[in-house]
Amino acid sequence: MIKKSRDSRALITLKDSKSPISEAYRTLRTNIQFSNIDKDLKTIIFTSAIPQEGKSSTVANLAVSMAQAGKKVVLIDCDLRKPTLHERFKISNIYGLTNVLVGEKGIYQVIQFPEEIENLSMITSGPIPPNPAELLDSRKMETILDELKEKVDIILIDTPPIGIVTDAAVLSTKVDGVILVVGYKQAEIEMVQSAQSLLNKVGANIIGTVLTQIDINDRSYSKYGSYGYYGEIQKQADNRKKKRAGRG
Repeated sequence: MIKKSRDSRALITLKDSKSPISEAYRTLRTNIQFSNIDKDLKTIIFTSAIPQEGKSSTVANLAVSMAQAGKKVVLIDCDLRKPTLHERFKISNIYGLTNVLVGEKGIYQVIQFPEEIENLSMITSGPIPPNPAELLDSRKMETILDELKEKVDIILIDTPPIGIVTDAAVLSTKVDGVILVVGYKQAEIEMVQSAQSLLNKVGANIIGTVLTQIDINDRSYSKYGSYGYYGEIQKQADNRKKKRAGRG
């Protein structure tokens, strides 16, 4: 579960790696690694039922967290309708995935490397095309993923909401796993169920769901404990350090 951030586009894992939110992304990173035991998960897409559920923030911060752990990560913006990842990482979107898909550029001509983040490379969306779903469903898209898989540890992909357009459903058949992002008090339960049903119909491998935008001050959520445990664990760790220092 990912807590609500004041700036929905902030890379909290980069700005404050010790925060409870960053810890939640590390937990997500670990969970994905454990789900990797029976099947090699090298390509994962992130989608949601509706817009504004936090999927782009989730995939962006997870990419940073994995890179910080030493994994070679490629982050691809496959939201060819309303891309935002280039804004989050403050990089150019003049050229990107669409240029490769239509044959104007090669993969390594459009890959970018965000500053301050070792092990992370990115492919932005590029110019918005008139036919996003058709481009993502192309053989060229499969070739791009296959080529990148040989070079890196994991590929994380942002896609549009599956409840709005078919892009995520199309792309889900070309990747190893799908994570459905659900914003707390955003989509109605029926919309989330419909999104899951759409993914199941195309045979997508849904490896998990991430609950985002949690407000720890919301009383309706507080009964689940929120992140209150984090402070207690941190306190215990600090006390142990003090005891060890006292012995020395």
